[in-house]
Parts: sequence; C-alpha cells; structure tokens
Amino acid sequence: MAYEKRPEVLERAPLHYAPENELGVVFLFSHLAKKWRVKVEQIRAKYPDCIAYQKTGGKEKKVRIEFEYRSRHFRTHGHDPSKCDWIVCWEHNWPAVPEYIEVVELRKEFGLGFNVWIQPVGDPYRESVSTCKFNKQASVSSLAHMGDLLIYYHTSPDMCLKDIFEIASPVRRQKAKHRKGMDYNASAKRVCHLKSPIFLEDLKKHKILKTSFFVRSGMQGRPRATEYWPYLYEMIIKRNAGVKQKFAKYAPERI
Repeated sequence: MAYEKRPEVLERAPLHYAPENELGVVFLFSHLAKKWRVKVEQIRAKYPDCIAYQKTGGKEKKVRIEFEYRSRHFRTHGHDPSKCDWIVCWEHNWPAVPEYIEVVELRKEFGLGFNVWIQPVGDPYRESVSTCKFNKQASVSSLAHMGDLLIYYHTSPDMCLKDIFEIASPVRRQKAKHRKGMDYNASAKRVCHLKSPIFLEDLKKHKILKTSFFVRSGMQGRPRATEYWPYLYEMIIKRNAGVKQKFAKYAPERI
C-alpha cells in the first residue's frame, strides 16, 4: 500500500507548501529572480523555458533556463544540454548533470536546510555500519543531498534505529557495491551510535510517529522522514542525553 506524504511547509515564502510540480517551481523562481539580479525576457512553451539576462560585473549575460520539478527530469525529457545554462528545480537529484550547467535548487532558498532519511540495513552489513566512522560509498536515496541525515534502521531481529550518519559528499550514480547494476552513493560520516536505540515498537506507540508512512509501511524502502524529525529528535535526545551536543546542528528548527 502507498501512503501519501504531507508536503513540507515553507517559511517566509509566497507559497505555503513546498511545490509538487514544475508550475510551483516557476512561481517561486519569479520571487527570487530579483535577488539573483536576473531580468526575465521571455517565458515560453518551447525549450528552453525561459530566456533571461543576469547582471554581473556591470554587464548583462544571457541565461537560458529550463524549469524542472526535479533536475533529473531534464534528462528524462530528452533536452539538449548544449542549449541550456541553468536548470532551476525544487530538488537536485541528477548527480550526472553536465558540469557547464548550473543547477539552482530552490528548496535550499526556503529554510529546508537538510532532509532526514531512514535507511534499512541487515546482515551482513549491520555490523560494519555500527563500527565504521566513515563510509566512502554509502548507498543512499537518489533524492538525498550532501548535509542530509542518514538514520540506519537495523532490520529483524533488532528492528530499531541505532546509527546516525551525515551525508558528506555529493550523491553520485555509480556501479552498485553489493549487487548488480547501478546505485546512488555518497560518503557518509558518523554522527553518533545510539546506546539506547529507538525500536519499531516504540515508534508504533508514539501518538504522532505511529501515523507516519514509514512506520505504517514497516520501514520499507528509503523513506524521507524530515517532517517527523522533531518527534524523532525528541525521542532520541530523551533516551540518549549524551548526544545532545552532537545533535545541536541538527535541531528541528534548522530544517
């Protein structure tokens, strides 16, 4: 069963909730163009979506802009990269974007500093996750970003949240480390090991967390748990007072 995720609330933004499509991206961009000293000449139905000029160093430079909800859609739509200068998107999830294209990720402009991801881990990898301080090739969601939190959920028989890492490098699409095919990987550095883990049964008893899509789905996949981070954070600190200082930069108000 699929569970609907509630959109993130934006602070100090003309749009109350985070956009869920390309039209929302265009709307938010229009409110930031002045900040970037961008003068829009044309919005059109053909590729690229926008022709604009950016004032830098007393001169105006032509900028060809394509709007996408997620940057990877640029490749999916089959656009010619040579005819684009900027991709303006809500989420940047295309690690292989050509270097000469600038990606403007709007989510970072509206107070969404980091996301929180839950990553299931089982045998034979759970032991290495519990002992390593730095993972050079952690498997992550394709939507993850550098600076996001990665909370490892140890599957049966443990069934608990135990190890927390921070994604420490850009996400890249690479050959999978432990299976055939490709995967999305990034370096990850340890934030802490929870001496008092948060068990799935604890989450099921919490009045808010029990309603979350990741608890109801049995912690399957690689769910984004950002909107529930204030409750997870509170539970973690309450049981593991010693990690409070390490967690200062990840306080819910910093999301």
